[in-house]
Amino acid sequence: MRQKPIEENKMYDVLIIGGGLAGLTTAIQLSHAGLSVLLLEKNVYPFHRVCGEYISNEVKPFLSSIGVEVEALNPSHLHYLTVTSPHGTKLEATLDMGAFGVSRYNLDFHLYKIALKNGCTTKLNVQVQEVLFMENFFIVKLSDGTEETARLVIGSFGKRSNLDRQLNRASFYKRSPYIGVKYHIKTDFPRNRIALHNFKDGYCGISAIEDDKYCLCYLTTRENLKKYSTIEELEKNILYKNPFLNYIFRNASFLYTRPEVINEIAFEEKTSVEKHLLMLGDTAGTIAPLCGNGMSMAIHSAKIASECILKHYHSSGFSRDKIETEYAHRWNATFSKRLFIGKKIQQLFGHEIITEATIRTLKILPPVTKWLIAQTHGKEF
Repeated sequence: MRQKPIEENKMYDVLIIGGGLAGLTTAIQLSHAGLSVLLLEKNVYPFHRVCGEYISNEVKPFLSSIGVEVEALNPSHLHYLTVTSPHGTKLEATLDMGAFGVSRYNLDFHLYKIALKNGCTTKLNVQVQEVLFMENFFIVKLSDGTEETARLVIGSFGKRSNLDRQLNRASFYKRSPYIGVKYHIKTDFPRNRIALHNFKDGYCGISAIEDDKYCLCYLTTRENLKKYSTIEELEKNILYKNPFLNYIFRNASFLYTRPEVINEIAFEEKTSVEKHLLMLGDTAGTIAPLCGNGMSMAIHSAKIASECILKHYHSSGFSRDKIETEYAHRWNATFSKRLFIGKKIQQLFGHEIITEATIRTLKILPPVTKWLIAQTHGKEF
């Protein structure tokens, strides 16, 4: 798939930093509406990302409206949830809304091709070094020595980036103890179920994706890794103590030569608008992985941002203040409660005694379990 050539000295309507779910779905919407859009991505599609690869069905109507045929990606369909304690106590529940599983490798590439078809310009294998706001437009300096200019800039560069430092975001300077690790595997786990297996200082999710594969993704602490030196030793000494994880790791076929790993996963509060950049997805606020809905939130934030831009962007000009104010208001109204509840739920898991007590309590209180699941999922949009 060839990229649309970059036009020298062009002033783009919108420049998007980061080609994940939020960046790509925003590019699709705005380019389809006729705006000139430049998408910057530091990798080259297709590629893997550390991600649970679980998406609530709340996103399906919107994805269909922008030309994404989910079923063409051969996703799994998830209807049941299992949560286990480090010692193996098990809680089971139904996912009333349901979800689907598909790899970011295939989903992101699919979205990228739709963005190109809609006329979006892309620049891959390049990193942003600096973003400057001057006289009502932006200058974006890139690692290849070039500069791009745009009237609006959207940040969708993920959980943590050196760009956060350049923007002097407070969240960047709060060190996080967490790391994320992801594999694709083949195993005999049910394809209609997602499981969250807890262990000391972390938890591991497993759910089916396309082509008879499964995503196995876990969150743990840098301290655990430091103690055992290698990922493999960490897994043997910590994760294997959960009997369900012990079985998976000993019997699954691992499809990577080595796992995908991401450091410094932070859950600190962030702002949805920073120095006139609209922040989307994890760049605006990271949902606790235990809630499993970061992907749907990223996509929903892209919908909201695009609607705000198109509402106040006209051929005769645009109102930056109205775009920023409306986006910040709608982002908070849509996501702040889910982020808060997600952080509170996360505090109940990862500690051996607290996790055991929480799961035993929820087993005898099914309505509470159902309520908690509902709080971590949105409504169709």
